[in-house]
Amino acid sequence: MSVGILLLTHEAMGDALVTAAHHVMGQFALPLEVLEVPASADPDAALGNASQCARELDQGEGVLVLSDLYGATPCNIAQRLSGLGFRTHCVSGLNLPMLLRVLNYPNQDLDELAQTAASGGRGGICIDHA
Repeated sequence: MSVGILLLTHEAMGDALVTAAHHVMGQFALPLEVLEVPASADPDAALGNASQCARELDQGEGVLVLSDLYGATPCNIAQRLSGLGFRTHCVSGLNLPMLLRVLNYPNQDLDELAQTAASGGRGGICIDHA
């Protein structure tokens, strides 16, 4: 069993990151789903969709939800999942280094993987490459 990964993002962002991750890694060792929330989405309907995704991803180890922007609708929906009885952690600020780092640690539990996501996201940010 492993942690499921749900990318809960604004429109077009999640799929683009998964495409880039496939380019770098090929296959993924963790189950992953993308739910993109359009600007016109009803938050309650999107929560229902997120709940269905989380139910499909959870193999007993919980679901790590990666969202793009703290405080925005996708992140707010992600934070409501735990109130529905799901064992989740939500890490916001999703970027490609964060996603790649998470996908490289399929044996970590949910708590460890959330920390790995946060450190991977921060570690992928550099000023000047010289």
